[in-house]
Amino acid sequence: MAAIEPPLVPADEPFDETGIKRELTGVAAKVLAAVALAFSTYQLIIAAFAPLSSLPTRSIHVGFLMMLAFLIHPISNRASRKRIAWYDAVLAVVAFALALYHLVFESALIARSGDPNTLDLVVGTVTVVLLFDAARRVLGLALPIICAAFLAYGMFGEFLPGFLSHRPYGYDQIVGQLYLGTEGIYGIPTLVSATYIFLFILFGTFLEHAGMINLFNSVALGFVGHARGGPAKVAVISSGMMGTISGSGVANVLTVGQFTIPLMRRFGYTPVFAGAVEATSSMGGQIMPPVMGAVAFIMAETLGIQYAEVAKAAIIPALLYFASAFWMVHLEAGRLGLFGLPKDQLPSARKALMQRWPLLLPLAVLVYLLFAGYTPLFAGALSLALTVVIILGMPLSTRVPAGVLRSLFWIALGLMCGAFFAKEFTVAGLRVQGVELVLLIIAALVLANLAIKGGRDTLIMCRDALIEGARQALPVGIACAVVGMVVGTMTLTGVATVFGNWVVSIGKASIFLSLVLTMVTSLVLGMGIPTIPTYIITSSLAAPALLKLGVPLLISHMFVFYFGIIADLTPPVALAAFAAAPIALAIGFAIANQAVRISLAGFVIPYIAVYDHTLMLQADPGMSSSAFLLAVVWAVTETLLAIGLWGIAAIGYFNRALSWAERGWSFAAAALIVRADPLTEITKRFGLGAGPILTVGYALAAAFIVWLYARRPKTA
Repeated sequence: MAAIEPPLVPADEPFDETGIKRELTGVAAKVLAAVALAFSTYQLIIAAFAPLSSLPTRSIHVGFLMMLAFLIHPISNRASRKRIAWYDAVLAVVAFALALYHLVFESALIARSGDPNTLDLVVGTVTVVLLFDAARRVLGLALPIICAAFLAYGMFGEFLPGFLSHRPYGYDQIVGQLYLGTEGIYGIPTLVSATYIFLFILFGTFLEHAGMINLFNSVALGFVGHARGGPAKVAVISSGMMGTISGSGVANVLTVGQFTIPLMRRFGYTPVFAGAVEATSSMGGQIMPPVMGAVAFIMAETLGIQYAEVAKAAIIPALLYFASAFWMVHLEAGRLGLFGLPKDQLPSARKALMQRWPLLLPLAVLVYLLFAGYTPLFAGALSLALTVVIILGMPLSTRVPAGVLRSLFWIALGLMCGAFFAKEFTVAGLRVQGVELVLLIIAALVLANLAIKGGRDTLIMCRDALIEGARQALPVGIACAVVGMVVGTMTLTGVATVFGNWVVSIGKASIFLSLVLTMVTSLVLGMGIPTIPTYIITSSLAAPALLKLGVPLLISHMFVFYFGIIADLTPPVALAAFAAAPIALAIGFAIANQAVRISLAGFVIPYIAVYDHTLMLQADPGMSSSAFLLAVVWAVTETLLAIGLWGIAAIGYFNRALSWAERGWSFAAAALIVRADPLTEITKRFGLGAGPILTVGYALAAAFIVWLYARRPKTA
C-alpha cells in the first residue's frame, strides 16, 4: 500500500484568530505585498545594522504594524473584503507618517522632554486613537476595552474613593507617558517585538515554507505511527517539534492540524478528541524551547536576564506537558481499542532526515548560540541568515554530484556564513563587516538562482516567506503596543502596588490562595485577550507581590505565562479549540472541554514548580551540584508519577476499564503527591509537615499500582 505522507501544502485556513481579513487581488494585493516586504526589509536592516536609535526604531515598527492593520482588516464585517476602502488607505498612510515623528523631531523631543508642546500632544493623541482602532480590527474588542479602562483610570482615578484614588495627572502627563517615552506604547514589549520577535517569526516562516512541517510529520509518523494510538501520538510529537520553531499555538493548529486531525479521525478517534489533542499539543509549542512564544522574549527583557535562562527554566515543564498529552492519548487509545498504523503505510523517519537534514542545521545553531550566551538578536539573525543560505543553496546543490562534492559544497557555504561572527576584516584591500559578507553571499546565491532552472521558484518562496512573516507579526506587535497603555498607566498611578498589597495580605494566610488568585486572573483575562497582554497585565500586578511572599521572579512570571497559554484551551473563548473545530468537524466548545481534560497536568506543573524550584532548574541557595541534580531527578520523577495517576483517573483506563472508585483512588493519590506542600500550610498549624501527606500519597500510589497489577486482564 502507498505510504501515508503529510500534505506538502496546508489546506485553506478555516479559522483566523486575528479578526476579519480582506481577500485582495490585482493592484491592491500587490500594494499590500509591497508594504509587507518593506516591513520585513526594514526589520532585517534594523537587525543587521541598527541604524536608528531605540525610540524611532520602535515608533516606525508600530507605524508599519498599523499600516498593515488598516490595509488587511476592514473597518467592520459589513465592509467590502475585495478592495481597500479609500478611508482605510488614508488611515494607513497617516499612521505611518505619524510614526516618523519620533525620527524627524528626535533631537527636539529630547530637548523638551517632560514639557510637550501642542503638536506633540496632537500627534500623540491621534496615534493612540489609531492604535486603538488597529487593535480593535486585529484583536477584537476585549483588549481595547481593557486598555481603555486603564486609561480612564489614569485620567479620572482621582475621583474614586479610598485606596483606589490617585493624585491628579494632567493631559500632557498622560500623553507623555503613553506616547513620548518608553513607558507606554513604545515600552519593553514593543522593543522586543521590533527586534527579537520579528526575527524569530521570520525564522519560523522560512523553515515552514522550506518544508519543515512535512519533515516533522514524517519523522513523527516514522517513530510512533505504528504504536498504539499512533495517529494521536504523531500529533503530540509533531506539534512539539513544530513548537521548537514556532511560538504561536493557533498557527500550529492550523498547520500541523491540517494533517494530524483528519489522520486521527480516520483511524478511530472521535472528532472532538482529535481536535482536543491537536489544540492541547499545539498550545504547548509556546513553552517549548528554543523558539518559545513571544512572551518568553518579553519576560527575559523585563527581568533583565538572558533568554537562555527563560528557555532553561521552561525545558522540563515543557517536556512534562507533552509527556502528559502523550500519556493521555495512549490511555484513550487503549480505552477505545485503537491500534497503530500499518508499518508499510508509514514514511521512513531515517529517510526523511537524510533528505532534509540541512533544515535542522539552523535550529541546532540557534540552540547553541542561545545557550552559549549570545543575545537573542544575534542568535536569531545568524540562524535566519543560515536558513536563507540553505534554502537558496538547495537548488544549486542538486547541480553538484552527490557524495563528497555535495558535502564540500555545504561545508564551504557554512564556513563562509561563519564570517557573521567576525566584526570586521579585510577582503581584497576592503574593510568588510561580517554581516556584510553574509549578505554578499546571499546576494550571490540569489543571482545564481535567477540563472538556473527551479531557482526562480525558490526566490518566490523566499519572497512569500517575507510577506507571510510580516503578516504573522501583526497580531503580536499590535498586542505589544496597545498593552503598553496598561503598563504605562500602572507605572504612572501605582495601581499595581494596590493590587500587590492585596495579594500579599492573602498570601500571609496562604501562598496557595495567592497562586490560585493569580491563576484565575490569568485565565479570565486569557479568555478574551491574547497571551501577550494577559502575561503583561497579570505579571505586572501579581509578580511583585509573589516575590514578597518568597516566590522568585522568574518562577512567578513563568507561572503567569503558563496559565495565559492554558487560557487558550479553556472555555468559553478557547482560541486553539475553535481553530481546530472546522478541521475536526466538531463543536469548538466540546473540543475545549476535552482539551482541558487532556491538559490537566498543565494546571498542576506550575504549582509544583512554585513549591519545588528545581523543576524549573532553579537551585536553592547553597545547594551543591550533586544535591541539585538529585533534587531535579526527584522532582521530575514525582511529577511523572502524579501525571501518570492523574491521566488514569481522567481517562478511566489503564490495562482495563476502571470503576469510579478506582479512578477516585488514583486521583486521591495524585492530589496528595502534588498538593503536599500547599496542604502543609494547613497541617503545619497542627504541628505536621509535608512528610505525612507525601507518605500517604505514595502509599496510596503504591497500593494502587499493586492493585492494577493484581487485577490485570488474564491473557490466554
